[in-house]
This record gives sequence, C-alpha cells and structure tokens, in this order.
Amino acid sequence: MDVYDAIRTRSSVRAYEPRDVEQDKLLRILDAGRLAPSARNTQQWRFVVVRDGGRREELARAADQPFLADAPVIIAVVSFAGDRLMHCGIPAGPVDCAIAIDHMALAATAEGLGTCWIGHFNQQACCRILNVPGDGRVIEMLVLGYPAAPAGTKKRKPLDEIVSYEQL
Repeated sequence: MDVYDAIRTRSSVRAYEPRDVEQDKLLRILDAGRLAPSARNTQQWRFVVVRDGGRREELARAADQPFLADAPVIIAVVSFAGDRLMHCGIPAGPVDCAIAIDHMALAATAEGLGTCWIGHFNQQACCRILNVPGDGRVIEMLVLGYPAAPAGTKKRKPLDEIVSYEQL
C-alpha cells in the first residue's frame, strides 16, 4: 500500500477482532513514529505500549470509552517538551506528538490494522496508570488492532471549501 492509499483508507476504528497484533508489525509502526519530525529534532516523546488487559481496562475507564479495553494494543504518546513554544507561539509537544501519532496511524493502515486517536481522557488518571513522571503529559492515545468490520466511507469537505491561495 502506498502512502496515498493509506491516507484514503485510514479511518477511526472502534471495534476490534480479539486477535493479537504481531510484534514485527508493531515494531514497524513504532518505528514510523520514531522517524517523525519534531521541533528542533528534540524527539521529546515516549511511546508507551499497553497490551495488558487489566491496564487497557483501566485506561478505558479513565477515558470513559469502553472499546479501548477490547483493542489488543493502546499506544500512549507522552510529551516531555513542557511548555516549550515554537517560534510561532504554538506549543511544540502536542504538535510533535501529533505528527508521530499520524505516522503510526498511517503505518498501521498499511499493515492492515485499524486505529483510533483518543484525546478524551482523564490526564491525571492516565499518568498514574502509565507511571508517567510529573514532567510528562499524555498527549493522545492511539488504539490499534484488526478492525472487526470494514471501514465506512469518509466524509470530507471538497478542496475548494478548505483551500485558498495567497490569503485567506
């Protein structure tokens, strides 16, 4: 699958087969995140892979999203960039982590896996569950596994509604 096919076919999956994700696939997905760019190439992130059923259930409760417990893998992406701002005034940590997560989501799609970005969760509870030190922040979690059903059709605005040239 080329990158354009992965972009076209990636969708948010909330139901997974009760099937493990092979370690070689998981390592390729994690490596895709590792290879993502970051501000000043600081790579101030950590990827916490959660496969343990009990810990996945705890994260599902902390996110108030029961389907997390049914996915075979959750990858929590943790930033250690603190409040560092890029020159444009935007926080570097969330941007850097989002790029890494998207690399992993596209790699997972290319591997025949489904993903779902999780941004709705209790920060303190997730940090406790994952043993994240005080200077770390869970930016997002990426749920990963084999989809239980085929993906639906994506609904996206046409380019002429979202693109302008030279000025907004």
